[in-house]
Amino acid sequence: MKSKPNQFRLRPGGALRGELTVPGDKSISHRAVMLAAFARGQSEIRNWLAAGDTEATLGAMRDLGANIERHDATTLSIEGGGLRQSASPLNLMNAGTGLRLLAGIMAGQDFPSVLDGSAQLRRRPMKRITDPLGLMGADIESNGGRCPLHIRPAKLRGITYEMPIASAQVKSAILLAGLYGDAPTTVIQPGPARDHTERMLRALGAEIREDGVDGNTITVHPNANLSPLDITVPGDASSAAFLLVAALLTPNSDLLISGVNLNPTRAGLLDVLDEMGANIEVSNLAEQAGEPIGDIRVKTSALRGIEIGGEMVVRMIDEFPILMVAALQAEGETLVRDARELRVKETDRIAVMAAELRKLGAEIEERDDGFRIIGPQHLTGGQVDGHDDHRIAMSLTVAGLNAAEGAIVTDAACAGDSFPGFAETLMRCGANIITS
Repeated sequence: MKSKPNQFRLRPGGALRGELTVPGDKSISHRAVMLAAFARGQSEIRNWLAAGDTEATLGAMRDLGANIERHDATTLSIEGGGLRQSASPLNLMNAGTGLRLLAGIMAGQDFPSVLDGSAQLRRRPMKRITDPLGLMGADIESNGGRCPLHIRPAKLRGITYEMPIASAQVKSAILLAGLYGDAPTTVIQPGPARDHTERMLRALGAEIREDGVDGNTITVHPNANLSPLDITVPGDASSAAFLLVAALLTPNSDLLISGVNLNPTRAGLLDVLDEMGANIEVSNLAEQAGEPIGDIRVKTSALRGIEIGGEMVVRMIDEFPILMVAALQAEGETLVRDARELRVKETDRIAVMAAELRKLGAEIEERDDGFRIIGPQHLTGGQVDGHDDHRIAMSLTVAGLNAAEGAIVTDAACAGDSFPGFAETLMRCGANIITS
């Protein structure tokens, strides 16, 4: 098997032009294979994201007995109808979404399981899911609030849980466990978080209701007999974000990205870039797999700094590393607050991005719950490290394309965790990148 390039050598220049698509949505791809595995009947999944994190989830579902036929890299048929005990621990590798959501499903099974992952995943906090699942009666033992998670059979009860912070992963774990409860389960979230789980459960026939202000009270009724899926996964908005910012910052660029998921719980970056003055047009609006999609055209733009906080943070939590790159070239002050969640992602993304961008000559004021940047700034160049974090590696790549002396990004293979062929996609658009 050909190894993935682990180093990107970048040079400035090279306008980004053309039309392209991005890989299937990562969040939806995780959920599709999980729900298909225990739905009754054969599910069909197209444009599935074949990347490191989602492959880990797919492998876990295969270990749990799902009959998976792979027609090509991104087209799957999955025969569900019940899970069975795995002979070994389920290895989710770096996939935090996969592990946290799967914990909710496994809490309702009549056999034990162990959920584990890489050294990176073992550092990530799990009490945010084990605590509410414990309130439902789940029997889960963690390693000091981290994985591996040892889950034993237990009778689950329906609860009402008020989440301390808006989190799609926590909400989804509770709702998925609620399918196995003895009564309806209600989650009250303090603000909007990704609603892919709710949309997909509804498509599979689950009884799910949204009430309260902005639909932030979600109730699911027990149902372990879901219908199969037939889904074409939309393009990933988080993957598109790197191409959008690269085109905004690179002179003479004009890029069209088609079929991108425009779910409002995911489209925060588009709203922020619009407020910053970006030349972005959205067209061909449609619906795919219960999700709004459209084409995004982006041209080189002069940006201005803004302040970001509150509910907007949740709507773009994965996009802050690339926003930091955009802010370096925006006129005036960009201030981000209420983003403490970035500290407990694959890495501490505030600290790591600030440290690596400083190697390129950036000046960034790091704050406990965000950062402050005054731009525009002149990036010189240098060597930076991806830290085994796909969003860090891709953000640094975009920054390197705008450094006067270019840059080298090491530990870059992790970009494939969510965006296979990321560097090659940029190169096809005109970027000056050499991979090795």
